[in-house]
Amino acid sequence: MLQVKNIAFGYDDTPVVKNINFKVSAGEYLAIIGESGSGKSTLLKVLYGEYDLNEGSIFWKDTQILGPAYNLVVGYDFMKYVAQEFDLMPFTSVAENIGEFLSNFYPEEKQARVNELLEVVELTHLKDIKVKLLSGGQKQRVALARAIAKQPEIILLDEPFSHIDNFKKQSLRRNLFKYLKEKNIACIVATHDKNDVLAFADNIIAIDNHEIIASGIPQSLYKNPKTALIASFFGEFNTIEPYGFVYAHQIKVVKQSDLKAIVKCSYYNGNHYLIETDLNGEVVLFENESEIKKEEEVYLKICK
Repeated sequence: MLQVKNIAFGYDDTPVVKNINFKVSAGEYLAIIGESGSGKSTLLKVLYGEYDLNEGSIFWKDTQILGPAYNLVVGYDFMKYVAQEFDLMPFTSVAENIGEFLSNFYPEEKQARVNELLEVVELTHLKDIKVKLLSGGQKQRVALARAIAKQPEIILLDEPFSHIDNFKKQSLRRNLFKYLKEKNIACIVATHDKNDVLAFADNIIAIDNHEIIASGIPQSLYKNPKTALIASFFGEFNTIEPYGFVYAHQIKVVKQSDLKAIVKCSYYNGNHYLIETDLNGEVVLFENESEIKKEEEVYLKICK
């Protein structure tokens, strides 16, 4: 288990993270959400031991995670960290990068392990290609495979699918999180993408102004967002009194109600249109199966 107890870190007198407390068990997936600059990436680096804490402590089981003041080499064998910048060997192949830290004493086992990981990140067809020739998304997949090659006990991922296009992102996300769960590898992911979280995360912590403002299971934070920041992470939302935060899909058009709005625009969004309206001078967005003409009056119902 990872235990993070009241940690704080900052550059000079500027706090980056403060009053951070949480636990992550073996095999558990914790998602960290928050705006850019909120401290998500720095928190991952602190957990990895790249920085010395100003306050608090971090333990993985009985081992205390310490920073560069205590360790000549940053990091621990049981923990891997994949940053947004990839530390790969550009002039060697995909397979060689993935197997870089695997033992050469057992070549057959090493090859089998590399082949397994190539399948997880869907790069079998590129195994002999030099990394320098890959796209950014393909390099990110190589970095993910290399990080789990020696099967760490815990892995830290900073926006792990940010460079990967939608054609591969969905299946890769499923493959990776399924693999980590099967191997009982704890996982902490800093992300801006709700699709990294809703179907996969065991718990979420939301960070704002360098502190945790909410935590819980995905269903809880999704159904009861306490702040606009949390609601915005999960989708288009409105603030309508006395209902509070209302997602666009929770508003329906009805024949008559106390909420009369004027349509300003309809945005095609695949299986629905996002309708922008004016409700008593406030912008209200809702989803509808069909387009609605501009300036048409509609009556709305909140279906929370």
